[in-house]
This record gives sequence, C-alpha cells and structure tokens, in this order.
Amino acid sequence: MTREVQKLSEGEEPIKTEALIKRGYWRRSSEFVLSCLGYSVGLGNVWRFPYLCYRNGGGAFLVPYFICIIVGGIPMFFLEIALGQYTSQGGITVWNICPIFKGVGFGTTVICCLCNIYYIIILAWALLYFFHSLNSHLPWASCQNEWNTPHCWVHHVPCDNLNNTNQTSKEFLHVRNTSSNGSIENVDPVIEFWERKILRISSGIDEMGDVNWDLALCLLLAWILCYFCIWKGVKSTGKVVYFTATFPYLVLSVLLIRGVTLPGALDGIYFYLMPDFTRLAEGQVIFFSNTIGSLCKYLSEVNLSSFLPGPGLAFIAYPKAIAEMPLAPVWATAFFLMIIMLGLDSQFVCVEGVITAIVDLFPHVLRKGYRREIFIAVYCFAAFLVGLCMVTEGGMYVFQIFDYYSASGLTLLWFCFFECFIIAWIYGVNRFYGNIKEMLGFSISPWLQWCWCFFTPLMTSSIFLFSLITCKPLTYNRSYHYPQWAIAVGWILALSSMLCIPLYSLYKLTTVCGSLSERWKILTSPSLTPNLQGLQENVPLQSVANCSDVIPPLSPHPQVMEEKKALTQRDTFQPFV
Repeated sequence: MTREVQKLSEGEEPIKTEALIKRGYWRRSSEFVLSCLGYSVGLGNVWRFPYLCYRNGGGAFLVPYFICIIVGGIPMFFLEIALGQYTSQGGITVWNICPIFKGVGFGTTVICCLCNIYYIIILAWALLYFFHSLNSHLPWASCQNEWNTPHCWVHHVPCDNLNNTNQTSKEFLHVRNTSSNGSIENVDPVIEFWERKILRISSGIDEMGDVNWDLALCLLLAWILCYFCIWKGVKSTGKVVYFTATFPYLVLSVLLIRGVTLPGALDGIYFYLMPDFTRLAEGQVIFFSNTIGSLCKYLSEVNLSSFLPGPGLAFIAYPKAIAEMPLAPVWATAFFLMIIMLGLDSQFVCVEGVITAIVDLFPHVLRKGYRREIFIAVYCFAAFLVGLCMVTEGGMYVFQIFDYYSASGLTLLWFCFFECFIIAWIYGVNRFYGNIKEMLGFSISPWLQWCWCFFTPLMTSSIFLFSLITCKPLTYNRSYHYPQWAIAVGWILALSSMLCIPLYSLYKLTTVCGSLSERWKILTSPSLTPNLQGLQENVPLQSVANCSDVIPPLSPHPQVMEEKKALTQRDTFQPFV
C-alpha cells in the first residue's frame, strides 16, 4: 500500500503527490501522415525547388534529384520515424540507444530551436501581405503609395507623373531618362513594396534601425497561432493538420488549373522543364539535388542562398504575377493564406519537436498539471523576443545569417551522417531491422539496410565535404557583403549544434569510470525499451551489434509484452502498417 493512501496511526497527514500525465499519442493514422506531410512539405517547395530546377538543367535536374531521394531522403525519413515510434521518446532521450552519441539529440534540438526563431519570420511577412491583400486594390500593383519613390515604374509610367494625364508617354520617358544624370533604372512597385513597406530595409547589418511594429504584431500573432496549435500536444495538433496540411494543395490545384489554361502555358512548361543534360556534368547541380533529396524532411528548412531565389520568388515574383490576374485581391488572399498554412504546420511541428524532447528529458518536472502548457508559453514568448531583432530595419540581414548557417545543408548533412553511422554500425542495423519487424509483423526490403550502412553515409559525407570546400561568404541579393564579424556569428550558430556530438562524447568518456574499453562498452549499451504507449519498464536492450552481426529481434520483458498486447487490442496507431 502506498503512503498516499495509507492511514498513519500517528496522525500524520497522507503525502499527496501529483501524478505524471501520460505521454500523448496519435489517435488516428491520418493525423500522423498529415503531420509528416505538413512538416516535410513547406515553403522551400514553393520558392526554392522551382528556382533550382529551372536554373540547373530543367528536367535533367530531376534525374539526380530522384536518385538522391531514393538513396538518401527516404532512408533517412524512415529511419527517424521508425526510431521514434519504436522507442516512444523525444529527440534527445531517443539516443539513449547509444548514450555516448546522445549529443546528436542535443544538436538537432539546437537546430530546431534556431529554426523556430527565424522560420516564423516568414509567417510574419506572409501575414502582413495577407492583410494588405484584403483590399479592393493591391498596394504593390501601383506607384501611388507613400512608400514609393520617383524611380517606381508601372507600365512605363513613372509614379511622380501618374496624376499628370496631359503629358505624353514620350514626355514621361524624357523625364525619366534625364533624372539623376540619366542613370536611373526602373524599379517595379512590387519590389518597392517588399523593401520599403514590408522590410523597410536598411543599408546593412550595422544599421539595425527601429522595430517595424506592424511586422512585430504579425510575428506575435504567428506565435499565438503556433501556441494554440500545440498547447495540448497531439490532441490539438492532430485536429489542426486536417486543415493546414490540405488547404495548400487546394489552392495549388486551383492555381495549376488557372495556369495551364492561360495562352502559351505549354510553351512555358516546355521552356521550364526542357532537359539540359550538359548541366549534369557540373558539381553544383549534383550538390543541389543531393541537398534537397537527402534532406527531404527538412525541405522547409533549406537555406536561402540569395535573396532572389528565396523570399524574392514568394514575395516579389508571385505577387507580381497575381497583380496581373483578374480579381487580383482574391487570388492574393488565397495565395498568402496558402503560404501561411504551409509555413504554420512546418513551424508548429518543429516547435512540438523541441517541446517533446525537453519534456521527455524532464518528465517528472514538466509532465504534471499545466506545467507543459506553461512551459510552451514561456518558450514561445522567449523565441518571440529573440525574433524581434529580425523585424527591425536591419532584420533581413540577421534573418539570412540564421538561415544560411544555423540550419544549412552543411549542419543537416553532419547529423544525417552520424545518425546512419550510429544506427547501422554501433546499435546494429540487423537489430534495428528486428525492431521494425517487431512493430510491423513482417520484414522490410533490404534496400534500406544497404542505404543505412553504405550509400547514405557515403552520399552525405561527400556532399558535406563538397559544400565545405566550395563554401562562399554570405551575401545579400548578390550585392551586399556581410562584415567578418557577422560571418563569424554565423559560424558560431552552425557550430553550436555540430559540436554537441564530439563535446558530449568527450564529456561522457571522461566522467564514466573504468578502462577505455569498459567505458566504450557502457556508453554504447542501449538503455531504452520498446514503445509501450507510455508504459515503460527499465528493461535494457540487447548488447551492441554492428552491420556484420546477424542477431534476432529483441525479446522484451514478459510483462512488457503483456502490456503491449493489451494496448494493441484498442484503436492504437501503427504508422508502418
């Protein structure tokens, strides 16, 4: 009998303890699938992939892209999904399967924290565009706004003479050509709206300027939306994704139908996808396709290497095209709502990953009462405060440093290599196959085994070295060069996650007693149990095995199997079925 219910003869009051709240689980497979879809398909698919495909050989680019999807993207995605489902642990504690490399969990959590700070800035931009779209006239379609300059030019008419209907077009052209010593270039109003109204961009990172309060309020609204999407865990997230993950495809389908019915649509598609196989000989094409393919689950986090292929496509090229369409405000509203949904589900799933990792690390502290909800609120508010530096007049420069370094392909490739290496060669790929068979009830294709052992580590390490050798200093819009101190800050952001692996391994090796071989055996011995839908027993996994070992599947404790059998009789979720 526990002391909570035991009546003490001495008159002592019973000790009251607060029970731990059970870990949340997906109620339906559709909720899980939509969450994965919403996380992996993000804003990078809208502005990054089309640009890279067009620039690097059109249809020819798809050849190495799909090869890398098969060799790297799918194996890595399946590995992380299977590992998380089997252990039922967050991103940090899941690496108790190999304690010496628990730094992988800490490092990926650092990456997610940095992503959560800057990625939501894009949602703030989209929200502000969305609110400006709720008008009868799109403000970026003309030069008759307070933020426009005399250089603004619409249909060959300068904004400073729009109200003078008596002048001829030749006179307009004469005024423009003689302005500023005849060297003025046309500036489209959509560019001035982006730079002078939305960003109010300064001349460089040394001039941070004031906070753009309209953007700051949109950033606050984005964090509020994110909070209420995840504050109840998968209970709330599972309901939200039904809309956030499906609505973008509805809008994209409508835009596709509209696009293919326009005059010259087939010519445009042919020009875009016409294969240029000579580009396949260039290392840059292979690098881009590998980076996108091998990191398919991080497509929403692919770095924006320059201004034009990044936000420029979503916030300049697309708005410009929409402004030329009939009922432009309607299309603009739908488009930016789609951008918001694409970014929102990627954002709150990434935030949920950080929250889950920390809560699972300290369950006895955070899994009680409303502590989890309070912790999420504190985390969101702290990230909002840090993000305020990116909605200043120099915020775009800070945003690009975070994007280029903190969650770049370089850092993600680093962790992908170690994840494959740990699972395949230390934990044991055959053991992991046995774990998957235990969940599925059948064996999967041996192709993934070959990928985890050889192909994926080889590919990720090769691209990592290639990107490291060819790395160039960061620039904004190909014209502004960052100062050295800003580049140093960027590398600090990158190393803050990458160094977690060697530093944590060194820490564990120096704090565990015994000889070096004994320490290695202890620190590579798993200490997790299979997923029991929140019911865990301290039953250690089997000893270490590598790719050359043929070992049987795990044989968990009999009580563990009884618990699991009882749970499977209910409507529980098994994502691999």
